[in-house]
Amino acid sequence: MARLDHLALTVADLAATREWYTSVLGLEVEFEADSAAGLKDEGDFTLILIEDGQPLSRCNLYFQVQDVEAAHKEMSARGISFIHPPQSNGWGYGAGLVDPDGRFVGLWDELSMQAHEIT
Repeated sequence: MARLDHLALTVADLAATREWYTSVLGLEVEFEADSAAGLKDEGDFTLILIEDGQPLSRCNLYFQVQDVEAAHKEMSARGISFIHPPQSNGWGYGAGLVDPDGRFVGLWDELSMQAHEIT
């Protein structure tokens, strides 16, 4: 079976989007080029941001955290704005953010998701 290793997204402002993903979600810069940057999560998955004048990539991203309630509280204390706090929703249970390009970014944790299983 194949394993997803990288995902490329086109972005309007590489510097602003790179800063958002590193400061808000704690991703680490893996590489940087003139019009691209690779950001790695703790599972070694790389999100590649590309500023190339193409239409922006439209997709939703979901990041697993240890505890979604604690992550929401800590990030809110740092002034991070959420479109909704941890709650039951169409995809399970979690909190919602929006990145600088308007993409939905969901935060979830395994225990909360199991406790709020969609039936």
